[in-house]
Amino acid sequence: MWVIYCGKEVTIMKYVFQLSIILAITFLGEVIYKLLPLPILGSIYGLVIMLLCLKTKIIKLEKVKRIGDFMLEIMPLMFIPAAVGLLNVWDELIDILLPIITITLLSTIVVMVTTGKITQLIINKGKGG
Repeated sequence: MWVIYCGKEVTIMKYVFQLSIILAITFLGEVIYKLLPLPILGSIYGLVIMLLCLKTKIIKLEKVKRIGDFMLEIMPLMFIPAAVGLLNVWDELIDILLPIITITLLSTIVVMVTTGKITQLIINKGKGG
């Protein structure tokens, strides 16, 4: 079976194979989470394993790129159930809305500033300065 994606014909089996690689690494992360008594989620272990596999070329980027691009394209759809869940508890949420917005804005600013500073540090260190 053929599918048109980004102007290219691809087989569904390529997507299934690429998705199975990602799911296998995710499963491995969950197994590590169950075995190690650390407060780190299995999804984080999976992300680290995928990063290491891609950096060491154990998994070539081409082997997961198409399904990764597809998953990024449909990611906004994944937020719909969470938004609907918020609508279900809106009555309880309205009383604490101001503190939630304040905490969200402040933590976002802290994360952005920290990420920017660390990125600048790494770039400057790479330039030799």
